[in-house]
Parts: sequence; C-alpha cells; structure tokens
Amino acid sequence: MEAALWILLPGFVAVASGLLAWFVTQSRMDVKLAEQRELLAETRGAIAAERQAMEASLKTAIRAAEETAKREAFDRFLGEIKVEQRHYTRENRMLMNSRKSLVLQERMYFRNIPLSDWIEHEIVLDDGADLERLVRDMTVFDKAVVSIADAPKRKQLA
Repeated sequence: MEAALWILLPGFVAVASGLLAWFVTQSRMDVKLAEQRELLAETRGAIAAERQAMEASLKTAIRAAEETAKREAFDRFLGEIKVEQRHYTRENRMLMNSRKSLVLQERMYFRNIPLSDWIEHEIVLDDGADLERLVRDMTVFDKAVVSIADAPKRKQLA
C-alpha cells in the first residue's frame, strides 16, 4: 500500500500541477481577451462617433453649398434683370386750355425677355419744370435704369 502511495502521489501532484498551470494560463488568456474586447469596443465607439461627426459636418457642408449655390443663382438672376425706360412729352389741347405732360414708360425684362408690360405714368408739367430730374426721380422699379435712348436706333412707334 505504501508503494502504491509512493507511485500514485507523484502522479497526483503532476496532474494537480498541470491543472493549476492550465487554470492560471486560462485566466491570463481571459484577462487578455477582455482587454482586447475593451480596446475593440473603445475603437468601435470612437469610429462611430467620428462617423456621426463626419456625417453631420458633411450634411452641414452640403446644406451650406446648396444655400451658396441658390444665393449665387439668385444674385445672377437679379443681375440680369434690367429696366427699360422711355419718355416723351404730350400736349393736350382743349379749346382754350393747353396742358403739357410728361409720359414716362417703363418695363422690366430678363436678358431680352420682357417680364412686364409697359407701365405708364403721366406727370402734368408746370412751366419751367426740369424734365431730366423728373425722369430720373420717377421710377417704379428700384434698379439701374437702361434708357431706350442708349439702345441701338430702331424705328419707334409714336
């Protein structure tokens, strides 16, 4: 019996040492695996946060680019709207009374496409009235005026 104890005891110690070494190694691997998973979770969180920030900044940049494009297109459109203006004097004679008036006509157009009909103003003139000042001050459209006198000479209907 004593001989069997001396034979089985070293075998039992060897198996116990092996199991102890396996448990220690297994626990070390579990710790390393947990550290790796933690690092992976942090990296994934950082990537997700960066992706969200990038998407938000991209949306903001796209929105700003769209607004800039709309504003530039609108500014170009407004830059191509012109006002054409023409004027003449009209004299109405009724029996003994003669009335002189300035007729001012304006229309707005985009490039060469009229956007409005001729808008006509008739201003009764006093004696000695400054025609150029009246023409300059009386306008419907608050825009740079293109005078018909500056246009190439064409046949005008009276």
